[in-house]
Parts: sequence; structure tokens; C-alpha cells
Amino acid sequence: TPRQNTLATQGVSTLPSFTGREPDDAVGPVAGRYIIKSVWEEASVGLDDDSVQEFASFAQLRAALNARRSRLGGSAFAEPYVEGREFNLSLLGGADGIQVLPPAEIRFVDYPADKPRIVGYRAKWDEQSPEYHNTPRTFDFDDADRALLGNLTQMAERCWHVLGLRGYARVDFRVDRRCCPFVIEVNANPCLSPDAGFIAAARRAELSMVEVVRRLIQQAMTSGRSLT
Repeated sequence: TPRQNTLATQGVSTLPSFTGREPDDAVGPVAGRYIIKSVWEEASVGLDDDSVQEFASFAQLRAALNARRSRLGGSAFAEPYVEGREFNLSLLGGADGIQVLPPAEIRFVDYPADKPRIVGYRAKWDEQSPEYHNTPRTFDFDDADRALLGNLTQMAERCWHVLGLRGYARVDFRVDRRCCPFVIEVNANPCLSPDAGFIAAARRAELSMVEVVRRLIQQAMTSGRSLT
């Protein structure tokens, strides 16, 4: 069976995952498109188009995991690749509870049909790459997305409470073609650089970087514990 996680046991939609170390007799049919990610590396290190592959069996998936493990910090996992949309929801704690900042979507502009729509390493860091320039972030949505955005907001809040998060966080989602959302990452320590997604969402909520840092410090002083 695929590895379970805390969110899934609490009713939050996530994706099954495999490390390649599962016994063959414990794994059911595995066929389809998967994405291979690092367990420990951050900032999409090792994530590229070759990370998304089609497998006909668990044996093939295991071989691919073993082949990529060394360049992914020594530990990797695979989960089904969701063809669809990608959203980020940033959360900021405060005296009145958590504030869910305006939802953001990463758009994949002019991507060829056979190119995986992922926010890989080049999309984040290689300023000369097409991926970097063709994955803009947007906070503007049509009315048709209102119900979906409300669902994502509720799921992000549930992640915060289930995982006992503090200070700030970002929850990343993939939404499939049937409009079903899945949590793909809960980042308990997202980047706070001026050009990062968290600060972009804060600015959209009319919060300055100074205000964000002030609230984080206040929470740390109130709790008497580090936020990370």
C-alpha cells in the first residue's frame, strides 16, 4: 500500500506516495504518470522535466527512484503526477488567529502539450530559462473559481490546525481537471525574501514586509518559542 500521512488520516486530500522500499507484495497495481521528488532537498533542487515519468509497474518506478536517489540528497519519493493547475496559499498567524492571505496561482504560459507543468528548479532560479519567464504568479481570478478558492482556503486552514503550525506557512495545491484539489506540500518555513510568493501574497493583502516580520516576532515573544 502507498505510504500514508497525517493529513490523509485527518480527511485532507493528499496523494499516495512511494519510496521504492515497499515490499512487492504490499503494493497494488502501479501504472500511470508519476513525479519523483527529493525528501530533504528544498527550493525544487533536482526537480526537472525528467522528474515526471510514465510507469507500467512498481518495478519500473522503483528502478527510477533508485537511479535518481543520489542527486536528490539520498532520499526520494514518487507520487502521482496531477495534470492541472497549481495554487499557493500563504498563512500568517496573529493575535486573532490565522490569516489566510490571498490565493495565488502559478500559470504555465505557452507550455507545449508534452511538457510537464511543474514549478521546477529552472522555473524558480534560472532567469535565462523559458520556464522562469513563463510561470507567472497571479492573484486575479474569475467568479467561476470562487468555490474552488473557498475550498482551498478551508483545506489550508485545516493543514495549519492538524499539523500544529505556528507563525507562518504556505500550502501548495494541485487541482486536477475535475477541479479536485490535492495538497502536495505544506511548507512550515517558506522563503521571506522580497520577491518570494509569501511576501507577494502579503502585499496583496496590504501587509508590508515590516508588518509581516513584526507579527512573527510578536508571536515568537508571546509563545516563548522559536517559530522554526
